[in-house]
Amino acid sequence: MKHQLDTHLPGVIAIDAGNSKTDIALVGADGQLLGTARGGGFAPQLDGPEVAVAALAPLVAAAAGQAGLSPAAGPLAQHVQACLANADLPIEEQQLERALAAHGWGRTVAVSNDTFGLLRAGTDTPCGVAVVCGAGINCVGLLPDGRTARFPALGQLTGDWGGGGGLAAEAMWHATRAEDGRGPATALAPAIAAYFALPGATAVAEALHLRELGQERLYEVVPLIFDCAERGDPAALELIDRQADEIARMARVALTRLGLLDTATPLVLGGGVLAAEHPLLLDNLTARLLALAPRALPRIVTAPPVLGAALLGLDRLAAAGLGGDGAAQRRLRAAYGSAATAAVVG
Repeated sequence: MKHQLDTHLPGVIAIDAGNSKTDIALVGADGQLLGTARGGGFAPQLDGPEVAVAALAPLVAAAAGQAGLSPAAGPLAQHVQACLANADLPIEEQQLERALAAHGWGRTVAVSNDTFGLLRAGTDTPCGVAVVCGAGINCVGLLPDGRTARFPALGQLTGDWGGGGGLAAEAMWHATRAEDGRGPATALAPAIAAYFALPGATAVAEALHLRELGQERLYEVVPLIFDCAERGDPAALELIDRQADEIARMARVALTRLGLLDTATPLVLGGGVLAAEHPLLLDNLTARLLALAPRALPRIVTAPPVLGAALLGLDRLAAAGLGGDGAAQRRLRAAYGSAATAAVVG
């Protein structure tokens, strides 16, 4: 039986919480964007699910306030759809779902890893594979019947390599070894030293260790890798080559697990490293995909990831007969402008 739509209640609170920032969107069942808010990173693996979710409360209140709503008045939306970084295992999704439900922001709550939000932002059907290469790296796949392909995504412990943090750490490894003589010379060493205005890459490492530089500043090394690679530096080129290989391998595994390797399938690419659209990375990746997954249809999505969470939320409303139909989804995409359209790679 279909539920009755409460016309006084917005359709979705969409939450995209990443390592470096969090975006909230309050969306009507008709796809109208009613309120937004942005805050800092989301780290339930460090803070615990309850504390991490509680830190979202001011952002939810701010987005609701733009629509003239107050959390004290009860539910703010029909559904809360949260796409969260560091929700890598099913048990973590369950814990975070319970923590969100306890706040009563929506009548229903669903949590998924943020890579599913990227996938939904880049597709109009529940079928495809997404690889995010931002602060970290992850890959998911989805079939129309709900079956998924996932990786644990726990970093080096589960075989992951790359993403902004991984690339930056590897660049520091090459740079410091070049300075002390354990490794070959690389343009990364003087580039890193000059960027941070310190005597050398080793001095940068010490400043990070002593917290004289915030740990988040390590990610600023990534553009230096591409600058050095464009000048032909072997170490930088090796890092970019390995990153392209890792992305292609993850995509192939996910497509294979879902039986899609021989089927034309959207491959959604996102995250800061990929969204920067460096030709050295994308050209390399395109060539590798032609060899490893030739039927994949790669596309880069640069829309705010919260769009994907909101679209997933509208999907839930549509399935329950509460709105969120195709017209609503088109209206929401239009609200995010041209960035919501995927650019085809290759």
